[in-house]
Amino acid sequence: MYCPFCSFEETKVIDSRLSGEGQQVRRRRECLRCGERFTTFETAELVMPRVVKSDATREPFDEAKLRSGMVKALEKRPVAIEAIDAAVNHVCHKLRTLGEREVPARLIGELVMDELHQLDEVAYVRFASVYRSFQDVDAFREEIDKLRHRRPRSAEELQLGLWSGADAPLTVAPPPAGGNGTPGKK
Repeated sequence: MYCPFCSFEETKVIDSRLSGEGQQVRRRRECLRCGERFTTFETAELVMPRVVKSDATREPFDEAKLRSGMVKALEKRPVAIEAIDAAVNHVCHKLRTLGEREVPARLIGELVMDELHQLDEVAYVRFASVYRSFQDVDAFREEIDKLRHRRPRSAEELQLGLWSGADAPLTVAPPPAGGNGTPGKK
């Protein structure tokens, strides 16, 4: 590391600590010639793979585009922005850990649908309808039927249902006995 004051090429590290939520290493350095001290930050450079589109063109991965698609699918749904951020981070992490220089756009779409399936069923169907180019109501019905069969039991309590009425798999428990429906009053 060159000294920013005198450009001497030898410095020593006086102190190192984690910063930026563990994503960076902060190093306090001292120049061996002029004695000036300065701080450097070390970060891992993680290269995202290039995206191979269906027409065989390639483009750089764009996290903003990924986030935008997920936000559009989740529009007016009761999902916190923190949950969306976490889902975007999961997709990016999965892409990085593949270790590939290029990935098909189809794979990214499937990863997004997996995340949306866990976040919100309505958003999942919205995204799938555009992503898979549903042509008619039967395509929606088939996707909803698949969703019903692969739906984990715990998701029933976590999400608002996609269907209602006689077809609804969820049941609501009646209020406790007590006259006016408020717990503890009789």
